[in-house]
Amino acid sequence: MLCATSRLLAAREASALPAHPRGRAPAPRSRRRELHFPGHPELPPGDFLVGRFTKPSVPTGRRVILRKGRMPPAAGGGLAGSELRPRRGRCGSQAARAAGRDVATEAATARSPKRPALPSSRRFEAAGRWALLALVTLTSFASRFHRLDQPPHICWDETHFGKMGSYYINRTFFFDVHPPLGKMLIGLAGYLSGYDGTFLFQKPGDNYEHHSYMGMRGFCAFLGSMLIPLAYLTVLELSRSLSAALLTAALLTFDTGCLTLSQYILLDPILMFFIMAAMLSMVKYNSCANRPFSAPWWFWLSLTGVNLAGALGVKFVGLFIILQVGWNTLSDLWHLFGDLSLSMVTLGKHLTARILCLIVLPLALYIATYAVHFMVLNKSGPGDGFFSSAFQARLSGNNLHNASIPEHLAYGSVITVKNLRMAIGYLHSHRHFYPEGVGARQQQVTTYLHKDYNNLWIIKKHNSNSDPLDPSLPVEFVRHGDIIRLEHKETSRNLHSHYHEAPLTRKHYQVTGYGINGSGDSNDFWRIEVINRKFGNRIKVLRSRIRLIHLITGCVLGSSGKVLPKWGWEQMEVTCTPYLKETLSSIWNVEDHINPKLPNISLEVLQPSFPEIMLESHMVMIRGNNGLKPKDNEFTSKPWHWPINFQGLRFSGANDTDFRVYLLGNPVVWWLNLLSIALYVLSASVFAVAVQRGAHLPVEVEGLSQVLLRGGGQLLFGWMMHYFPFFLMGRVLYFHHYFPAMLFSSMLTGLLWDTLLRLCAWSLASYPLAKCVHVLGILSLLLGTAYRSPGPGPPKSDGRAQVAGIVGLLRPLRGLQPETRTFVGTASCGASPRTLQPWRKQPEEPVDLHCLPARNPLGSTAALLLTEAPPLALLSHKQLPSQPRPP
Repeated sequence: MLCATSRLLAAREASALPAHPRGRAPAPRSRRRELHFPGHPELPPGDFLVGRFTKPSVPTGRRVILRKGRMPPAAGGGLAGSELRPRRGRCGSQAARAAGRDVATEAATARSPKRPALPSSRRFEAAGRWALLALVTLTSFASRFHRLDQPPHICWDETHFGKMGSYYINRTFFFDVHPPLGKMLIGLAGYLSGYDGTFLFQKPGDNYEHHSYMGMRGFCAFLGSMLIPLAYLTVLELSRSLSAALLTAALLTFDTGCLTLSQYILLDPILMFFIMAAMLSMVKYNSCANRPFSAPWWFWLSLTGVNLAGALGVKFVGLFIILQVGWNTLSDLWHLFGDLSLSMVTLGKHLTARILCLIVLPLALYIATYAVHFMVLNKSGPGDGFFSSAFQARLSGNNLHNASIPEHLAYGSVITVKNLRMAIGYLHSHRHFYPEGVGARQQQVTTYLHKDYNNLWIIKKHNSNSDPLDPSLPVEFVRHGDIIRLEHKETSRNLHSHYHEAPLTRKHYQVTGYGINGSGDSNDFWRIEVINRKFGNRIKVLRSRIRLIHLITGCVLGSSGKVLPKWGWEQMEVTCTPYLKETLSSIWNVEDHINPKLPNISLEVLQPSFPEIMLESHMVMIRGNNGLKPKDNEFTSKPWHWPINFQGLRFSGANDTDFRVYLLGNPVVWWLNLLSIALYVLSASVFAVAVQRGAHLPVEVEGLSQVLLRGGGQLLFGWMMHYFPFFLMGRVLYFHHYFPAMLFSSMLTGLLWDTLLRLCAWSLASYPLAKCVHVLGILSLLLGTAYRSPGPGPPKSDGRAQVAGIVGLLRPLRGLQPETRTFVGTASCGASPRTLQPWRKQPEEPVDLHCLPARNPLGSTAALLLTEAPPLALLSHKQLPSQPRPP
């Protein structure tokens, strides 16, 4: 008692008498007592985990840290000349474990302010970090470039993306469902490495022979190798833990799936590189939040926008990382909006900077990518038929480029009819018949995306068999409302429909080719109508939008967009729909027009503008993406297969080659990632509940919880954004679609296990009981920590019971005695401390209460910190409700 009284008197004298600013007598380590006054501004949560402490100004009130046998710091000392920094290692202070973030950080600083590091030690530490980064990068490159030339033949989608690289070198226009940036980079790598673009890339298994393919593979392997150092730096920035970053790098280095995907001419390593670069840039930009508008802040913010444009420019799934960065930006702006110390002008600057760097800059780069794409691919190629006639008119070598054709449609003209719906193609027929059981067994009529002689039709009158091209006959133009016949030029069969059901679309009528040498029946008659025109008007080539209405059934010629089976050569179904609503699938235009009796006009005036080209190309890509079908010998999969590594993907070996490649993840890595996701959800939930209930965590646990909740939360959100949207997609899916999400799960695994191991190590060093139950001891500590009471008096015990009830597994440890308890009381400086009515077992040694000047100069209220008895004193939970409560 005397010892406690002397310490109390010493504290009062220390708060009133000046002394040396940093004077403190040496004394053995022991517990300390402290007082916390309301009004002290809290540090932003999460600063402990990244070590971004700023130098605060001297507060109006200060904290006195008392230790048994030590003199308190004199008034006028304190933190004025010191810098708040996180304290590493074991923390033996009970007061720090009870007072929250502000108490913990200030207590750690007051107890042991860090000395400035020597320049030599700083250089040594920086050299060590660079050496580790170099080791990680070297290991990554060595694993990805090992036997890169094997196998020396086409593997899986190299047949597509290698061919598209050749198209860029030859400047030949093509169509693909993905944006052009990745394929442009592959073509550029091939061009710079000496590839001449002459290899055909026909099918998997074809040998490269003398063609140079290592430049394109090497480029993809380079970007795939960069994934590991990018993930290393991201986890290091989120956790400030070298062990977590090294664990993440090891998981990705030794994953066979990432290694295989990085060694071939594919878009996936390019996409994942931009995703990881955008993630690292975002994390770095967040770390500069305390230095807004500085050079590093602008650099990382701008680099984030550049990487977002790159990710979206490779594949449309790059939109997922854009959504993640967008959510982070909105959250950041929302917190800035709540900072009343910022003026509206400053808020406007923050908003403008993010609009410029994260919206305008990526959009400009994305549009510039397409400008280069259309400028390079200026020759007609296999992708012409996917686009409109006006689009094709700008491609050199196309029959519409700088062409002169008759302006108005006339009888006897040879024409091609193109559907206005994107990626449907031309009205087409061939000599194959519909199979038995599929409507009438007559000649097939389909739509075909490519230029072909079977797309040619002759337009004739419905009631005349004379040759309209006879020079002795006058030219007769086709007009709106005329009854016509369309005769297939190659087979001389008429376009025909009847009441038989269409092959694939129910309630639609079948369209066939019928007749011999142009002779048929009345089911060959069609009425031609021009959209928004009057009867009697002429029909213009390329400009007039027409519909063909069957005269007998009244149905409208159109395309359902469904792909026919192999008996239909996987072309698209043509039907006659009884629904007369105007849709793009039932509207056509005349593209090619051959009639020697008519004068020609130039088509240069029909070339579209750049915005029109951009819009049309995106509509065609989106439609093509949704219509993707699996190829022969391919293993498609479902999204739930991916995290469990259920089924891989064959890259090579389908054609009995000697070298077989199979894409499959490392089971140890993938199943550990899956376990880590479940464990993270559980542990983060426990931490979140503890924090929400007002638990005061120890310094170490507080920092690790912020790492887990903030850093791990960003990684979990990234995994969810790159995985769950695939459940909503209707297109064909493959195993490789999961790999961007796998990167986030691997980073989460490294961060999670490092954090949990640190928690276990801290619990083993701090609490004897935790030696038997490491994880449960930590969880019970979180759930059993002290709670704030709404008013004077001891804390309520029902809060602990409610929290322990949430986690049923922790019920046996619910009676764990908290180390510290905090409650709010009022006292004026100099007044004697209140005597509290005991409600539980009294501590074995007296309680010290210290009163300091209030931090709030307008009030005299103070928060009293009551530090109790030995840590983890066990009480039976059956005794809790039987104890009397104070009034």
